[in-house]
Amino acid sequence: MAVPQLAPTPVKTPLPPAKIAIAGLFKTFATRTGPFTALDGIGLDIARGNFCTIVGPSGCGKTTLLRILAGLETATAGEVTIVADDPAKPLNAMVFQGESIFPWMTVWNNAAYGLKMRGAPRAHIREVVAHYLDRTGLAPFADRYPHQLSGGMKQRVSIARAFATDPEVLLMDEPFSALDEQNRTLLQEELLRIWDEAKKTVVFITHSVDEAVTLGDRIVVMTAHPGRIKAIVEVPFPRPRQVLGLRRDPAYGALVFRIWGDLRDEVDRARRQEAEIEP
Repeated sequence: MAVPQLAPTPVKTPLPPAKIAIAGLFKTFATRTGPFTALDGIGLDIARGNFCTIVGPSGCGKTTLLRILAGLETATAGEVTIVADDPAKPLNAMVFQGESIFPWMTVWNNAAYGLKMRGAPRAHIREVVAHYLDRTGLAPFADRYPHQLSGGMKQRVSIARAFATDPEVLLMDEPFSALDEQNRTLLQEELLRIWDEAKKTVVFITHSVDEAVTLGDRIVVMTAHPGRIKAIVEVPFPRPRQVLGLRRDPAYGALVFRIWGDLRDEVDRARRQEAEIEP
């Protein structure tokens, strides 16, 4: 009599170790009308070298979450762990939505600022800053001041400074939102090119579903206030990516449509919330 054969146990591919672990995260602000809960039980692991994009309606707590990761805000409850692999490197660097470079410094000195604060050797600073100014197309403008630059160039300075600092985690809060479509596309391409080289762990906040799909390995979709995680979507497109080439792929449009489907109800709910609090 034949011996029954057991079905093979599926082998699960182990997930990469988490660089960022967020567990049960709550953030409540005191307001004149009472407590306001910005984040409600966020739980998320982000692997080393992962480019994680976060989308959600206005007021859902995206920026609050990023500020907690940066150490600029304190959580009301829950835990955030960022694993430090190299004590010699800063744990994180942040690129803000608005202009955040020093107006009294040249492009070169802005890009070198973080390294100078760490006391890096001059030769190392020259080498690293020259590399990232070249990668961002800013080398011909090294001696210019911010008032002599366009908005897109100022954001490139911010990106060059962040990468030059060589942080373990890069936090980006809608860095391209104020730019026109042409400059936005060019900066997305530059960011992808630099990221492919450096493979930093990145948390990138955006309102644009297109941008989230173009840049990310994973997309976190957040609900309207109070901010919770509604969905986590894996992006299947291989790297390196070329922005316009990617957008010609029918699978790209299908993924954008799917994520917008997750997001649309939350945007509508956020609008209703805003209408309710208007005087």
